[in-house]
Amino acid sequence: MNRKKILGSHVKRLLSGVSDHGRRHLTEVETDLVQTELLLEEAVEKLTAAFMAINAAVVSQQETIALLLKGGQPTPEQCARLEDMSGEVTTHVNAAITSMQFQDMTSQLIDRTLKRVTGLREFLGTLGAHSNDLAHESDNEQIVDLLGKVSMALAIQSLELRSVLRKAVNQQHLESGDVELF
Repeated sequence: MNRKKILGSHVKRLLSGVSDHGRRHLTEVETDLVQTELLLEEAVEKLTAAFMAINAAVVSQQETIALLLKGGQPTPEQCARLEDMSGEVTTHVNAAITSMQFQDMTSQLIDRTLKRVTGLREFLGTLGAHSNDLAHESDNEQIVDLLGKVSMALAIQSLELRSVLRKAVNQQHLESGDVELF
């Protein structure tokens, strides 16, 4: 194989690797951001429903309490309802707390997204730093040697970044399984 073909092969492999690495990480960033958005939307809906249910239970309790304060006698149904409301409010508060667990999951997603963006920036920085080692008058052998070093450095960086990033946040909905907090 002549020198031009060797050089072209190295450049093609390097550019292909940079493109694949960047595309893969940007796709993961996009996926993490979409998952974060879905978690936030669902959590807000659930929090709103829980707080509205708490409000409804408290309003219902207040009606019976107002009757008692006026010296009235509540019906047996009102008494039973008043007793049930404490448990009902507790259930709604627990639902609100469960909905707030999204904060931990979204923090994990955002942290992972930031690591990907930082890793991609460092990856591109490595590419830029090695380009400074290339003089305009470099011959083909020097270029091939430099491209080999750059490809190796980028491959190592890519593996290191992949090992740091874990897929710990798999839930897309709050009910899809156990939620590990903090």
